[in-house]
Amino acid sequence: MGSSMEEKVVAVIMVGGPTKGTRFRPLSLNIPKPLFPIAGQPMVHHPISACKRIPNLAQIYLVGFYEEREFALYVSAISNELKVPVRYLREDKPHGSAGGLYHFRNLIMEDDPSHIFLLNCDVCCSFPLPEMLEAHRKYGGIGTLLVIKVSPESANQFGELVADPDTNELLHYTEKPETFVSDLVNCGVYVFTPDIFTAIRDVSSQRKDTAILRRVSSFEALQPATRIPADFVRLDQDILSPLAGKKQLYTYETLDFWEQIKSPGMSLRCSELYLSQFRLTSPQVLASGDGTKTAIVIGDVYIHHSAKIHPTAKIGPNVSISANARVGPGVRLISCIILDDVEIMENAVVTNAIVGWKSSIGRWSRAEGVYNSKLGVTILGDSVAVEDEVVVTSSIVLPNKTLNVSVQDEIIL
Repeated sequence: MGSSMEEKVVAVIMVGGPTKGTRFRPLSLNIPKPLFPIAGQPMVHHPISACKRIPNLAQIYLVGFYEEREFALYVSAISNELKVPVRYLREDKPHGSAGGLYHFRNLIMEDDPSHIFLLNCDVCCSFPLPEMLEAHRKYGGIGTLLVIKVSPESANQFGELVADPDTNELLHYTEKPETFVSDLVNCGVYVFTPDIFTAIRDVSSQRKDTAILRRVSSFEALQPATRIPADFVRLDQDILSPLAGKKQLYTYETLDFWEQIKSPGMSLRCSELYLSQFRLTSPQVLASGDGTKTAIVIGDVYIHHSAKIHPTAKIGPNVSISANARVGPGVRLISCIILDDVEIMENAVVTNAIVGWKSSIGRWSRAEGVYNSKLGVTILGDSVAVEDEVVVTSSIVLPNKTLNVSVQDEIIL
């Protein structure tokens, strides 16, 4: 093999499927969750664009359960934009996070990569991928995990781990433990050598051997069939936990931001984080305005070039406005995501809310979220009409509804 400068790298991004996006409803009812716009770009765009920074990147694969046609246009567009081949691979059935990687091993290894990045689509972070790769080459072993410290109170929501403070070796790993183990958690971003496929194959082979032994046991044959399929391999329980403490896995700690995008409310928080990052990495995508010829813009704001914003509107901070949106006179937008073809009429206020495609908010109306309330962020689904002088507070409204009375802490079905 040549020097590290010549070694190719591929990236695999797990995008899930329709059954995996249920917590993201109503926003995932008419668009795959990975394509939902956060800070003006599809959710999956952020890890894809981060992969572009990896030296000698040969290919990016998206792996999931969605129909290929749902990703075809995006994959073509992003491949042309980044000048990196992006390909969508559809799983025929659930294989687990590691099993899905193994299922497409022949395609993934086509370019004979020395390293394989594995990322989860619903992770929001700065993705320090080149730094992870450099650290992994120093560590050795078959893989390196991106990790971060969180509050002890929230740690059990994630995979907790213990790492050697000197060598950064992964010593212990447990997924969502009932008792506190560590405030160091798994970020869902990995870099592996191709030896990861051997580790996954070994788990699968062991399962097959166990199944054969069970079939020849008359006692086992009478037991209920609760076995995990041999080709269903989970990265956390089946790979990370058994290999911890064997000088095979290492950790790279990020001191930057990190969140999981599991709910619509979290997408608003992650939009804020990405917009803030744009200020440092790509300030040209952020809007500006002082109220003379354009609207007043405060803080980090993204406005699509086709959106129509009245000069008397006041936008920001933490606002993302998508294509063909129309924002009327005197409108105030704070901490919100405005999706395609939305109309916000004169003197309306939107704060801590997500306004779905083709929805409208009437004159002097308000759509607002209150974080300490039962439902928090207000979510308006596709084609929701809020009539004049109506207040929608911390509510979720499913598509194609018309609101002519004020609501608070309600789910409108």
